[in-house]
Amino acid sequence: MKEEEDKFHPSKLSGGPKGLGDPNDRSLRKVEKDILIPKIIRDRTKAEKCVDEVKEFNECCIKWSWKMIYKCRKVNENMKACMGEWYFNDDFIKECTEQYLAERKEYRETGIPKKRKKMEGTML
Repeated sequence: MKEEEDKFHPSKLSGGPKGLGDPNDRSLRKVEKDILIPKIIRDRTKAEKCVDEVKEFNECCIKWSWKMIYKCRKVNENMKACMGEWYFNDDFIKECTEQYLAERKEYRETGIPKKRKKMEGTML
């Protein structure tokens, strides 16, 4: 049975003080690279870097309801251009990766997940 468990729970992912993985391991799995870190980038971009553009887009969507598809194109383009600048900024990507690794380390040490705040009042 032990051999079968090892196949499904590699020591890298089940070690550490709480059995949640090695807190000092800095390697990233595919899901972390492709989904979790980009989510942090998206959230931080909306909340910190493109606040005005996101707010303008949300207001436009509320104002025009179902007509937003046509009426808010320019505003949407502005928001996407702003966000695109940050999605491909190497320094910002590294910063978000470090943030993720720090949060993961804390989780692996304590077993307590960090609660993520949802942006209030946004449609995105």
